[in-house]
Amino acid sequence: MKNEKTLRICEKGHKYYKSSSCQSCPICNRENKPSTGFLSKLNSPARNALLKEGIDTLQKLSQFTEKEILNLHGIGPTSIPIMRAALEEEGLSFRE
Repeated sequence: MKNEKTLRICEKGHKYYKSSSCQSCPICNRENKPSTGFLSKLNSPARNALLKEGIDTLQKLSQFTEKEILNLHGIGPTSIPIMRAALEEEGLSFRE
C-alpha cells in the first residue's frame, strides 16, 4: 500500500505535503541551505543530520570516522565522497 501524502504545517507556518514520517519542512530546508561551504554541497537530510550532531565545520567533521557519519540518520553513501573531497581540500580527513 502506498503512503498517502498528508498536509503538514511547520512551526514557521509553511504548508507542505509529505508521505514519510520525516518532519523536515522542505521550504525551511531550502531557505536554510547555506550558499557556501561543505554543507551547501550536501542534500538537506545529510545536512540536517550533521547539524543535529553539532557538526557544522570541517574541523568537527574530521573528528569522526566515515562509519560513524554513515550511521547518522539522513546520511547516505553518496554524501561521503562529497564530505571526503571537502575535507581533503582543507588538508583534513575522516578519523581513522
